[in-house]
Amino acid sequence: MTHTQIQPTFSWSQIDTILLDMDGTLLDKYFDDHFWEEYVPKIFAKTNGLSDKDARKILLQRYQKVENTLQWCDLDYWSEQLGLDIPELKYKVAHLIKVHPYVVDFLDYVKSINKNIYLVTNAHSKTLNIKMEKTALGSHFDRIVCAEEIGYAKEQPEFWGKLEKHLGYDKSRTLLADDTGKVLHSANQYGMGFLIFVARPSSRNPVEFSPEFPSITYFNELIS
Repeated sequence: MTHTQIQPTFSWSQIDTILLDMDGTLLDKYFDDHFWEEYVPKIFAKTNGLSDKDARKILLQRYQKVENTLQWCDLDYWSEQLGLDIPELKYKVAHLIKVHPYVVDFLDYVKSINKNIYLVTNAHSKTLNIKMEKTALGSHFDRIVCAEEIGYAKEQPEFWGKLEKHLGYDKSRTLLADDTGKVLHSANQYGMGFLIFVARPSSRNPVEFSPEFPSITYFNELIS
């Protein structure tokens, strides 16, 4: 079901701090979708003498068991569980890591109007290193925080209170942009001031606006 876009209506004068998700928000989620749904099952099938179809089915069940937890993003956990070197496999397909259009323009813009900018990601630190090495986005942020540092995934409401203590922002004057509805719900429950849903996390999928949150397709929509 397609939804009508709820337009963002905030003014930049209302905001001091910007929290940005990484995968699907700043980076094209096609890399992650392809990696976990196609590439890893193919290697797992070959290693274990399974058909690609059976491997996908087995892995999907395992993924779903730890969805929305820190384990889901933990490359060491998956290396141990699957008997594969997951970081090494990520390097092999790192050419698929791409920054979404207008992201760098947006980061330059918000820095020019003196906002605090933090990258806040569920991604494992090893994933983060691979992606920052590939994209060179790291220098745009005042700080980068991985969920493992906080001890909760962003889908868990406890995450946001701990992050606030960690970074010392005023939540009423903070904007969060993310491509995951569960994360935005969690942040909303905590009382985050401004929420933006990124409606096209993967370049291979159509735009799907949120029925509840203001949505954008690309970040140029937020450049005044």
